[in-house]
Amino acid sequence: MNGKPSLIHLISSNRWGGSQRYALDICTHYHGEGWEVMAMTRDAKTVDDRFRRAGIPLLHAPLHGFFDPASSWILARTLRRLPRDRSYVHVHRYRDAFTVLLAKRIAKRPDIRVISTRHKVRPGRNSWLFRRIYDKINAHIFVSRTAFERFRSPWPDKLPMREKNVHILLNSINIAATSPVAEPERGPIFAIYQGTLVRGKGLETAIDALASLRDLKLRLRIAGQGNPDYLDELRRRAMARNVMEMIDWKISPDVPDELLAQSHFAVLPSVEREGFGLPNLRVMAAGRPQICTPSGAQSEYLSDGETALFVPPADAHALATAMRRLASDATLRAEMGAAAYARYMRDLSWQSFVPKLTEIYLNT
Repeated sequence: MNGKPSLIHLISSNRWGGSQRYALDICTHYHGEGWEVMAMTRDAKTVDDRFRRAGIPLLHAPLHGFFDPASSWILARTLRRLPRDRSYVHVHRYRDAFTVLLAKRIAKRPDIRVISTRHKVRPGRNSWLFRRIYDKINAHIFVSRTAFERFRSPWPDKLPMREKNVHILLNSINIAATSPVAEPERGPIFAIYQGTLVRGKGLETAIDALASLRDLKLRLRIAGQGNPDYLDELRRRAMARNVMEMIDWKISPDVPDELLAQSHFAVLPSVEREGFGLPNLRVMAAGRPQICTPSGAQSEYLSDGETALFVPPADAHALATAMRRLASDATLRAEMGAAAYARYMRDLSWQSFVPKLTEIYLNT
């Protein structure tokens, strides 16, 4: 055992998404700093493979929530051996916080600090059990003010946790800071959607928008991974609107940064209220403009007309108009891409994010 702190992240989802990437980025960073780092998962290959590639040790448990004492007993065995007063467990669902709090009692380790990150835009649960969980968590991180305000809506006057334990920390991504490359000069204009290919991300709207853009030399890259049945639905939709030849399908669990560099702008027309969009951030880090919906926290880190073009959710006409505007104006793309990159480097880079997270850990 070295003199560095210990950190465990609980990941109870068996799918890969933004919160899992957030946990992996954090684990990878502190592992590189010499901390003793571990991830506790449900033995899900989709998640485990990425942590293994990063060299993060894994602990497996069912992680089924409130009616799963076995997971608390498994975790308790690990908690007993962690160093005193410098060990942290980070969760991404409140039901996992319950697992950790029970494990602390079993292990008789009240010194272990529990940190929670709230990724969703949903109200908190106003029941005795959840209020008790909220109060026992040592630090609550909200990925945006939007996520926090929605969480606190059941308690307009008094939060169910200590206010000093609440932190609003906008997300980041653990990538090396590099200068953006120039956009491709030849060939068609490439718009890109990159992220998880699931309902709620506005992919249907993007496909519908293409129907009125056939006169442009424009292609849409749809890059990411999703359920094959849903992807078949999207392909049938594209064929029904006669835009299949305008789409490049890049189905892969990992979207390489080169795809962003080879694209002119991004299209992220989510219809969900998102606490924070890591795909939005990747576009900013690449120095590219984007078209997105401000239905969640997007307006906290993007500015309409300066770093992005905002469109209403599920509005194919508005999206098509914005796509035509960016596709037709190279100067506008360059100005917006440069502004987005400057905002990313100033406020949202990993070098800006991680000292704030470290302070939360060490001062909790």
